[in-house]
Amino acid sequence: MANFNLNKVILGGRMVADPELKQTTSGVPVVSFRIAVNRRFQSKTNDGQGQPQADFLDIVAWRQQAEFVSRYFRKGSSICVVGSIQTRSWTDQQGQKRYTTEIVADEINFVDSKGEGGGNYGSAPAGQYTPDSYSAPSYSSGAANTPKFEEISGDDDLPF
Repeated sequence: MANFNLNKVILGGRMVADPELKQTTSGVPVVSFRIAVNRRFQSKTNDGQGQPQADFLDIVAWRQQAEFVSRYFRKGSSICVVGSIQTRSWTDQQGQKRYTTEIVADEINFVDSKGEGGGNYGSAPAGQYTPDSYSAPSYSSGAANTPKFEEISGDDDLPF
């Protein structure tokens, strides 16, 4: 039997607080934040009504992803996180062994379009990260660069 290991999660939810960018002692940017993810099914209350349930999940992002989150996302922003589950442990000040499970983000994406939710997207289009050093290509108005479009007179000419 082959040895198969896979640790990948895809989460979509809302930020429960503004992210706070920090740096390690060696200067590596890191951000920790929490998202609320609604469950598909609702629990029933005594009156038979469904109550929405949410899970609150801790996320950690490093380097460019950390800077991206701290710049473009705020409390209430919809966010999509792709990453892996990681468990770590430490000893607290009282000598107690502590454990935590968190998602380490590999990819982070917008979910809301510009103007929706709590995000401050600056000039970046929805779903796309545009670093400060990026400059969009310029298009000249010359005929060589003008796209060629075919006019369609009516829907009756469409093959579907």
